Amino acid sequence: MQQDKHMSVFSISNQKIDPSRRRPRQLKPDGSPDDNDRVEIGPTALAFAEWKEAGLTPPNLDQMRQFRLERLVAEIRKHDYAGLLCFDPLNIRYATDTTNMQLWTAHNLARACFVSADGYVVLWDFHNCEHLSAHLPIVREVRHGASFFYFESGDRVDEHAALFAAEVDDLLHVHGGANRRLAVDKIETAGFAALQKLGVEVCNGQEVTEIARLVKGPDELLAMRCAMHSGELSVGEMYAALEPGLSENDVWALLHAGNIRRGGEWIETRLLASGPRCNPWFQECGPRIINQGELLAFDTDLIGTYGICVDISRTWMVGDFEPTDEQKEHYKVAHEHIHANMELMRPGMGFEEITQKAHRLPEKFRSQRYSCLAHGVGLCDEYPALRYPEDFEASGYAGALEPGMVMTVEAYVGAEGGTVGVKLEDQLLITEKGYENLTSYPFEERLLG
Repeated sequence: MQQDKHMSVFSISNQKIDPSRRRPRQLKPDGSPDDNDRVEIGPTALAFAEWKEAGLTPPNLDQMRQFRLERLVAEIRKHDYAGLLCFDPLNIRYATDTTNMQLWTAHNLARACFVSADGYVVLWDFHNCEHLSAHLPIVREVRHGASFFYFESGDRVDEHAALFAAEVDDLLHVHGGANRRLAVDKIETAGFAALQKLGVEVCNGQEVTEIARLVKGPDELLAMRCAMHSGELSVGEMYAALEPGLSENDVWALLHAGNIRRGGEWIETRLLASGPRCNPWFQECGPRIINQGELLAFDTDLIGTYGICVDISRTWMVGDFEPTDEQKEHYKVAHEHIHANMELMRPGMGFEEITQKAHRLPEKFRSQRYSCLAHGVGLCDEYPALRYPEDFEASGYAGALEPGMVMTVEAYVGAEGGTVGVKLEDQLLITEKGYENLTSYPFEERLLG
């Protein structure tokens, strides 16, 4: 690294890790330090106890991190890139397993990481945050200076972007030699221009990260099983408390609370609605008071333990009340829809083939169909998105399922202009022979009767 005026803005520190801290005498079941004062986040004692009772095995975090890095490096090399530059906090999480104000940095690009084709990882973290990754030997250097958005830099955006680009350029020379091809997932326009000015060929980093994240490793799947269990227990706490007279926000708050108590991280949406607000879908929860005999529908969109997404949907009957024929009809169609489409979830099935063979909603429900039949899931909603026949020409693309992918299969059923709406969704693992349903939370028997 060149020692010049950049140093006044961009600090660099090689990781100095205390071996006694990184490998203490006492470890938690996932290999993380059993230290009440530790810096890094993770599952709580409650989560570990519930997983043990359920017979679940936590992941080995060192192995999970190494698997992810190898997936990224393989994709970088496949495209003959010198490296990958990430600003998306979830791609940074995948590459480094570091977190820092994940929602804030999703709209303030204050962090970045570089992964070279030889697996050298550099993290640019927020100001004075080097300690947040000190437990991770996979991160070889920690720097700061990736914050060149207007709030941070004002009328010096171009200046600061140029300094950052010079840092990246140095890394490319060291680790890529004459290769000037750099994959970038997203970047401020000033940073893009600064890299191009230096002769860097900026390439599509989203393809690299989405394809790397596509297939889950053994420890990622252990982490997902644990996260799913914790998420479903939190959903169960919502159900146990549900009664007429509560507000939608009262019920949704229980999902947040259960997630945080177990070491989960955040929820990406507020998709819970009751009564007539279930139709049309995508109305987020608010102060509406829930009444007996209504439906309550939700989509968890929950980022749980280990940053793993738990993406399931359920629709419940409120109170001790006999459902109407209309409510039952909507629910049965949604239930049939996702279960029929689950049977298409097997390796080798092409995305267009699934679209063509998928269960068809009755005509009256098609105009308000969900945005996709199914989609990938990992640290969040991920590639691919499988389309309805009506949407394939405009939005569909080629590809095929393969073992190790995790997909959610979902449905929204509600007639245009109606007052009833049902949302259902399960999360599946694609196996060598078909699929395994990772979702165990039950459906509403009263609505299926």
